[in-house]
Amino acid sequence: MKFVVLAVLAAVATATPQYEEPPAPTRYTDSSLEHVPILRDERVQEDDGRYNVDFETGNGISVSLSGAPSGPEGAVSKAGQYSYTSPDGTPIVVKYVADENGFQPQSDLLPVAPAFPHPIPQFVLDQIAFAAEEDAAKARGKSVSPSGSYSAPE
Repeated sequence: MKFVVLAVLAAVATATPQYEEPPAPTRYTDSSLEHVPILRDERVQEDDGRYNVDFETGNGISVSLSGAPSGPEGAVSKAGQYSYTSPDGTPIVVKYVADENGFQPQSDLLPVAPAFPHPIPQFVLDQIAFAAEEDAAKARGKSVSPSGSYSAPE
């Protein structure tokens, strides 16, 4: 009986798959790693909370940033710019302000919403005005009955 148990244990042990742990996924291969020197790195922190940061790298990345406390709740207003060259060779420059109005970037390369393609038709403007009148009357507590003068748009 001991032999049968030993044989079964040996069979199970040899049948167990032996896997190697897969290598950890990496974003970059060793051949893509390159040393990029920092050409300039200047940081100034003032006692009143103002600061300036300027740095430039050997691959063309440049950052300039200044900030100062603004407001009673510890908010900080920042202004600066960063630049680099895209993989297709296009120079990218983004100037920005970040303050109580949020992050406001400016660049020729940022998408811009297209202009409204046509003027708003008069019947739409009339309907908007009518809805505003209804809302105002409702706010005053008066009921406005629907107008019988609706017509098809021209």
